[in-house]
Amino acid sequence: MTARRRYREIADRLRAEIVARGYRPGDRILTERQIAEVFDVPRSVVREAVMMLEIEGFVEVRKGSGIYLLVEPGARSGDLRDDIGPFELLQARQVLESAIAEQAARTITKPYIVKMREALMLEAREIETGEGDFSGDRLFHQLIAEATQNSALADVVDELWRKRARSPMWAQLHERIFDVSYRRRWLGDHQAILTALQQKDPAAARQAMWQHLENVRTTLFDLSNAEDPDFDGYLFTSVSASQG
Repeated sequence: MTARRRYREIADRLRAEIVARGYRPGDRILTERQIAEVFDVPRSVVREAVMMLEIEGFVEVRKGSGIYLLVEPGARSGDLRDDIGPFELLQARQVLESAIAEQAARTITKPYIVKMREALMLEAREIETGEGDFSGDRLFHQLIAEATQNSALADVVDELWRKRARSPMWAQLHERIFDVSYRRRWLGDHQAILTALQQKDPAAARQAMWQHLENVRTTLFDLSNAEDPDFDGYLFTSVSASQG
């Protein structure tokens, strides 16, 4: 059985386990470690399964707290959220995260630079080994927002990533990213952003973030099915770097 099919199987078994244990919406369910022990699978497979359930809106992962059930176990979770299309979300990210990177270049401190380097090393390991949930990517973007020293901006970026995690359309695109060369290019983009931040160059940081998200948009556009009635690539085009 392939790893991709394996995590889908674990997701289905976890749904059944949730029913068997009588969990209700709002309850904290098993931890990743407990799930791995119950089903005798690696935690990397569990992470993929939990991510799938989070994308579907079935559970929510709260950092530092645990995994929580969001809906009745028998409900069709995917119908309970208004989906945000990937290109609508990318347009929002270009506008907001470009400006956030510009501000971060003015306020960044050495501890954040060190943390960002560590996030990129994590991202590189995940790309090379094919293991993990690509948390280094999200962590890098979150650290940039935190480096502004503005908690409201950090919350904005966190919410954008949460919306992405809950979007079925994002999940469909994620399934099509088999070629790790995409992720290697995005890692190179991240390094360019970090270089601009280290140099405390607001204009360069803004441009580097804009270009990174433009590269992501172009890649996802190529991977998308433009005939899909939910395709939003023509409605939410990229903004200019000066707008972003």
